[in-house]
Amino acid sequence: MNKLSRLLPGFGSKLFVTYLLVVLIAFAILAVVVGFAIPPALNRHMGGQMSGMGMQMGNGMSPDSDVVQNTRDAVNEALIWATGAAIVAAIGLSIWLTRQVVSPVREMMGVSRQIAEGRYDMRVTNIGDAGSADELTRLALSFNQMAAQLEQTENLRRELIADVSHELRTPLTAIKGYSEGLMDGVLPAGDETYRQIHKEAERMQRLVADLQELSRVEAEGFAVQVHPFSLARLEEPLRKMVGRQFEEKNVALEFQIPASLPAVMADEDRLSQILLNLLNNALQYTMPGGRVRFSASHSDGQAYIFVSDNGVGIAPEHLPRIFDRFYRVDKSRSREAGGSGIGLTIAKRLVEAHRGSILAKSEGLGKGSTFSFTLPIFRKTDGA
Repeated sequence: MNKLSRLLPGFGSKLFVTYLLVVLIAFAILAVVVGFAIPPALNRHMGGQMSGMGMQMGNGMSPDSDVVQNTRDAVNEALIWATGAAIVAAIGLSIWLTRQVVSPVREMMGVSRQIAEGRYDMRVTNIGDAGSADELTRLALSFNQMAAQLEQTENLRRELIADVSHELRTPLTAIKGYSEGLMDGVLPAGDETYRQIHKEAERMQRLVADLQELSRVEAEGFAVQVHPFSLARLEEPLRKMVGRQFEEKNVALEFQIPASLPAVMADEDRLSQILLNLLNNALQYTMPGGRVRFSASHSDGQAYIFVSDNGVGIAPEHLPRIFDRFYRVDKSRSREAGGSGIGLTIAKRLVEAHRGSILAKSEGLGKGSTFSFTLPIFRKTDGA
């Protein structure tokens, strides 16, 4: 096979040689079979005619007789013409199949090389009928799908680098400005100046921590340690973690967890992180005097958990991208007020790790928003 590949490097030449060998072998077998079959066949089919013409057949027509020899020559001549016609047909068929098979493959090879060089927008155009069951068509469609996913991944990578650079630039610029002010004597070396520098450093530290957490939850093989527990027991820890911020902003925090709610199957620490991210997000976009409610219900073996607020709301065009990393509904809102822009992304990944789904809803600007997600209900068959 390796020697054949070196002698015939092209697919079209291999295809032609294959057809040619099939034709030659078929006609060689046919010629041998015909050579042995002619004498008895003539005896069976022409014996009566020979007797009627006064010719004695004896024990049968001799294989060396003129009739047999002439018949054999005629058949051989016909086989030669048929072989030539078959070779011509094989050439035409191999050329046609080569164009049908090799052309899309060659195009995919060229596109794959361009993608390897960084041109992720390239696609295979010689696809054919998209509804066809042809394997090459399905291969081309799968190739284009792979290329689209690679392009999307590359775009996300570029956006991530740009977003991280932008997020880090803001606190770094502030720290540099304060440092230069201290060195030049423009700013006093007092507690307020150092407090501002520390505040910017903390913001940068939070961003780095969020990025590390996002990297962990997006890593392949990330798993959660689920066990049954009651959602009601999360109320007190959550109040301790976020209660002060809600009081300082004068936003009411309500918990409405029905006593009849069954235990859920979840990782308690990760679930607390999901709820903390959602509550902080709701607090950031709720005005003083507003309200944030944490509630839950269950049906069909699923627990439905809601974090709703009566804050600024979300415009419909922003809802599809609300869980994208660094995506911000209000571009003019300060990073300090709006957080790192990764909390909702982390919450979504953690919910999916629990095999649940998360959804954001809003009636529009000024009408508040609701984030809901699902968790499986504990069943006795799940074990403890």
